[in-house]
Amino acid sequence: MTEQPRQENGTLVLALIAGLSINGTFDALFSSVVPFSIFPIIALVLAVYCLHVRYQQSEMAFGVPKLAAACFVLGLLLYSTIIRAEHPQLGSNFVPSVICVVLVFWIAYRIKKRKQQHNA
Repeated sequence: MTEQPRQENGTLVLALIAGLSINGTFDALFSSVVPFSIFPIIALVLAVYCLHVRYQQSEMAFGVPKLAAACFVLGLLLYSTIIRAEHPQLGSNFVPSVICVVLVFWIAYRIKKRKQQHNA
């Protein structure tokens, strides 16, 4: 009974990690500001592999693909916001920060709504 929501939360976390690591990989390979590291590439490969295995083992419940996509975009924007905060010469991080906050509230609202529907 509790296995399905736990698996959905794991999928959302993996989508967030995939978003963070794909942006980290891109910056590690192509940005002169961020030093090269192999770890974002390893994290990206492992996150995508785990998501693929989850996708093959069971189908996603209604609404989870939207949440997973939102978590992926949140990871992309969150990494960009953090890098721009560390290196102000890259530009402002106002718009990604605002979008991250909106996405966090939207994801929390949707998860809360799903839990209420599941408990009813």
